[in-house]
Amino acid sequence: MSNSFRSLYPAQRVLMGPGPSNVHPRVLAAMARPTVGHLDPWFSGFMEDLKELLRMALRTRNPLTFPVSAPGSAGMETCFVNLVEPGDKVVVVVNGVFGKRMIENVVNCGGIPVAVEFDWGTTVDPGKIEDALRAHPDARLLAFVHAETSTGVATDAAAISAIAREHDCLTLMDAVTSVAGIPVEVDGWQIDAVYSGTQKCLSCPPGLSPVSFSERAVAAVKARKTPVQSWFLDLTKVMSYWDGSNGRSYHHTAPVNALYGLHESLVLLAEEGIENSWARHAAMHLELKDGLEGLGLEFLVPVESRLPQLNAVKVPAGIDEAAVRAHVLERYGLEIGAGLGSLAGKIWRVGLMGQTAQRSSVTLCVEAMKDALAAQRA
Repeated sequence: MSNSFRSLYPAQRVLMGPGPSNVHPRVLAAMARPTVGHLDPWFSGFMEDLKELLRMALRTRNPLTFPVSAPGSAGMETCFVNLVEPGDKVVVVVNGVFGKRMIENVVNCGGIPVAVEFDWGTTVDPGKIEDALRAHPDARLLAFVHAETSTGVATDAAAISAIAREHDCLTLMDAVTSVAGIPVEVDGWQIDAVYSGTQKCLSCPPGLSPVSFSERAVAAVKARKTPVQSWFLDLTKVMSYWDGSNGRSYHHTAPVNALYGLHESLVLLAEEGIENSWARHAAMHLELKDGLEGLGLEFLVPVESRLPQLNAVKVPAGIDEAAVRAHVLERYGLEIGAGLGSLAGKIWRVGLMGQTAQRSSVTLCVEAMKDALAAQRA
């Protein structure tokens, strides 16, 4: 029997959906470098360099800062399984899909979730969060999404964290879509635990989740009365691998080449300057806004809480939103995202993340959307 299997070559796309974003050629090249053992002395030094780069991106000096060897959802779970014990009360801000996932994590840990809900696409009111903490003074953790990927809403992390500290409550922040796209100040805002992803504004392939824990959070993990319910994500075990101060002990086989890619993406961020990256995302958003509004399209989120890197664009009456997505993909090789949950069929999610946040992407998107809309209105 002849061998009919062949190598695969994916289509070239301009990725302007909710993630992943386009990956820089230097990152792809880095991932093709020779693999070494995950306990190799050279790799041990590499890990320390990678952790320092992550501290730069997260604006923190937390010693416990490292990439979980799995995508952003595993970063989320790492935070919850380590910080939540059975019976713990957790206040969760819910303003989209990922706030709902936080609720599920609390329940799976045996915790008691207290949801503070907001209409999807609207600005989060810190006053309602303070009311919830006053009503539940025994809450141990406050969890929220900084950049809600399902709606394009940015939440005032500094204000929320300040409220939590007034109530002696730990904070947990989802920064999957925010890191490198908008300001993230883990130390400046006194965030206790944060997780992110590689496939958004860092323009790295999906598969890793940077996390960081404050001294308060580490103390809470060490003071647990019950075992962490996940072996793989148990920080008391993972720390012995990522902490090189006393020699590393084997925990798992790290995804060596994927970590090369993350390292290179962070080097690119350092070369650009993180403030310059924030400014680039903001500038490209304004150009996209002008172009799409020139086509008569409207944005869902109020200006004061609108994410530059994830644009929720309303679908006009009489337009088949799925047909528009199919049109721009087939004719322009352009990917944009659909709405989720209560926003399904009502919005497109147009990403401007990382390497995709550039003028050529904006120009292509506006041209493609103009053509797709005209095709339906003809």
